[in-house]
Amino acid sequence: MEDPVAPGAGSPPANGNGNGNGGGGKGKPASPKGREAFKSQRRESEGSVDCPTLEFEYGDSDGHAAELSELYSYTENLEFTTNRRCFEEDFKTQVQGKEWLELEEDAQKAYVMGLLDRLEVVSRERRLKVARAVLYLAQGTFGECDSEVDVLHWSRYNCFLLYQMGTFSTFLELLHMEIDNSQACSSALRKPAISIADSTELRVLLSVMYLMVENIRLERETDSCRWRTARETFRTELSFSMHNEEPFALLLFSMVTKFCSGLAPHFPIKKVLLLLWKVVMFTLGGFEHLQALKVQKRAELGLPPLAEDSIQVVKSMRAASPPSYTLDLGESQLAPPPSKLRGRRGSRRQLLTKQDSLDIYNERDLFKTEEPAAEEEEESAGDGERTLDGELDLLEQDPLVPPPPSQAPLSAERVAFPKGLPWAPKVRQKDIEHFLELSRNKFIGFTLGQDTETLVGLPRPIHESVKTLKQHKYISIADVQIKNEEELEKCPMSLGEEVVPETPCEILYQGMLYSLPQYMIALLKILLAAAPTSKAKTDSINILADVLPEEMPITVLQSMKLGIDVNRHKEIIVKSISALLLLLLKHFKLNHIYQFEYVSQHLVFANCIPLILKFFNQNILSYITAKNSISVLDYPCCTIQDLPELTTESLHQGRDVLSYVDVPSAAKGSFLPLQREEAGDNNQFCWRNLFSCINLLRLLNKLTKWKHSRTMMLVVFKSAPILKRALKVKQAMLQLYVLKLLKIQTKYLGRQWRKSNMKTMSAIYQKVRHRMNDDWAYGNDIDARPWDFQAEECTLRANIEAFNSRRYDRPQDSEFSPVDNCLQSVLGQRLDLPEDFHYSYEIWLEREVFSQPICWEELLQNH
Repeated sequence: MEDPVAPGAGSPPANGNGNGNGGGGKGKPASPKGREAFKSQRRESEGSVDCPTLEFEYGDSDGHAAELSELYSYTENLEFTTNRRCFEEDFKTQVQGKEWLELEEDAQKAYVMGLLDRLEVVSRERRLKVARAVLYLAQGTFGECDSEVDVLHWSRYNCFLLYQMGTFSTFLELLHMEIDNSQACSSALRKPAISIADSTELRVLLSVMYLMVENIRLERETDSCRWRTARETFRTELSFSMHNEEPFALLLFSMVTKFCSGLAPHFPIKKVLLLLWKVVMFTLGGFEHLQALKVQKRAELGLPPLAEDSIQVVKSMRAASPPSYTLDLGESQLAPPPSKLRGRRGSRRQLLTKQDSLDIYNERDLFKTEEPAAEEEEESAGDGERTLDGELDLLEQDPLVPPPPSQAPLSAERVAFPKGLPWAPKVRQKDIEHFLELSRNKFIGFTLGQDTETLVGLPRPIHESVKTLKQHKYISIADVQIKNEEELEKCPMSLGEEVVPETPCEILYQGMLYSLPQYMIALLKILLAAAPTSKAKTDSINILADVLPEEMPITVLQSMKLGIDVNRHKEIIVKSISALLLLLLKHFKLNHIYQFEYVSQHLVFANCIPLILKFFNQNILSYITAKNSISVLDYPCCTIQDLPELTTESLHQGRDVLSYVDVPSAAKGSFLPLQREEAGDNNQFCWRNLFSCINLLRLLNKLTKWKHSRTMMLVVFKSAPILKRALKVKQAMLQLYVLKLLKIQTKYLGRQWRKSNMKTMSAIYQKVRHRMNDDWAYGNDIDARPWDFQAEECTLRANIEAFNSRRYDRPQDSEFSPVDNCLQSVLGQRLDLPEDFHYSYEIWLEREVFSQPICWEELLQNH
């Protein structure tokens, strides 16, 4: 498969064996074509270096107003007026001479109770009008507010009031009715084009529920005790099965699968996904809550506390400049001439100075020492005289070593720059065992299995090495859970039944278990349809049902507005799915490692890895800086201010113009990327797009960590150049997860790739956690042998199935259930019969006993 590199990426093929457009041999002048290609790559990469560091703070979600505004598409803006009119018409019939904000709390509660009563009517039109009135309350009664702050304040106040009056449970019943409405489904299936009008009732219901979840979920120090109690009660209602019903998240998951199966194409999928994401975040907890749960669980298992808070470490990191330019060349072209080799031979003192310079380099920002030298050489050499080998000399010069400084500036610089790497190194038990196995084979000639205590016969340096390894040994929660699971499988009778706490995460997993493959496939299908690199296909699902108007635009201005709305709609879907999948994986991993592995395997089986790589096979910098939003049309701004007359200039202002350009595929099976051309300000970025990219990278890390078969998928799909292009984005967290993904596959990419990507290797060394004995920079590790990859995945699958069967298939597992064989004991047991049986006992007796002929002789003979 050809490498799917978009034009201007400036990244090498994964195998590192490019054809080297310049020149045939060593020392020969480069061809004009190769020289021009090199120059264009250099210009593009230098332009990318000018990208400023993005001041982005990663969190559970964006700001409160932004999260509320993303619920609505711009096509829905006309409905704000409709909601207000429905409320005012109803309010005037119930309350005379006053507005909503002028009422006392008791009067407001009485009016809400009246609204809920008027929802229980047969007429769909009347029910929709009342539901719109409730939605207007949840939106903050903006007709009586003077500012956006007031709208958000009263929206939150009204949502707490609505919840206390039982509005959520009422709307949940209405949502069940709309989901089961076969008439609406069949009507949508018959239509050639589905529009926003086909999902009006569902959109109103989901909007009210989303506003309630999002406003109540938000915690503030000024919240009263009553509100705090209501929040915890609401969280419990959403987490656990109430009144023998499934948790609310499972209902939303079923809506997603029904939408993807084509049975309900009119579902407003963006609202469903946003609500599902926020419900999972509200019930299970966000990233900071996850960290607290992890600390608590380690304490319960008797494990040492965490050495660092990963969230805080990442926040303290700064972004590195991407590699300024790189070009893949053959081994012969990259080899330095003999004169350079002779010049590099120096005295021992020079080598020590070089090592000191390396230490200083590791304390500086990456790539800064090489760029001035490169620019200097470029100025001194004429374009006509430059050869490709001359450019290669810049690459061959040691990029890590500045000119040897004097001793005095050396100490001053060491004081100026902080020392040390950001992460504490970690060592697994497996690493210690592997190290001792190699050492014993070398010095003694035999091994002792998993014994890590006996060091007899090993030299003193090995003793010191083992001591250092044990000092940095890290036992994860997953290691303890796997060990406990092995013991439960071996000794089910002696260890007894496992006590599983009924946490919200455990209840959610139990509910998702049997339909989990369908859930994951549905989410990935929608993610594929929403990805900017996806092409419209006839068999793909339509995710635009809740954004397309009834009448398609007829003017250029309307088309531009709809185009912005559609792009924004897709970005929000990507954001919600990426955050949802990441939250599920992290919570399931903390709850039990095999729950995490079960979800991960189904994501891998559903081609999640190539899907994410396809997503990143675009101009990520342009995607992150794209501004597919019109601020005057965002909620709550559009409800307060009079909408100005939109013109082409006003649509262009403050956002990026996106034009999608097809990049031709080089071979069958290659990705078909779409390149975004940016025409906006590069100093700003789109929060949701950067958030989505980081989430997808974290998701990819979760799926591939310590899984060599999945790491090989990254290599097979040639992910290295795709990931390297993402390093152009100067944001520390995004760069960290890109470098992690590059680190795990460097041993498979070959010596030539590592040699020609030394800046990337240096960035990995500086920013990614070190694992002692992890031979990531070379191909010597035993884990680089691919023949047991399939066995590794099959073993994991067998362990997952054994775990699910043991813990969740109890009705079928009756071998160990106790049996009472005493006839007198069985006959003496009191059996509680249901009440309806007592009422119909005589009928049952007549039908089952008196009316049935019984052959007593045959009965006695058989028994």
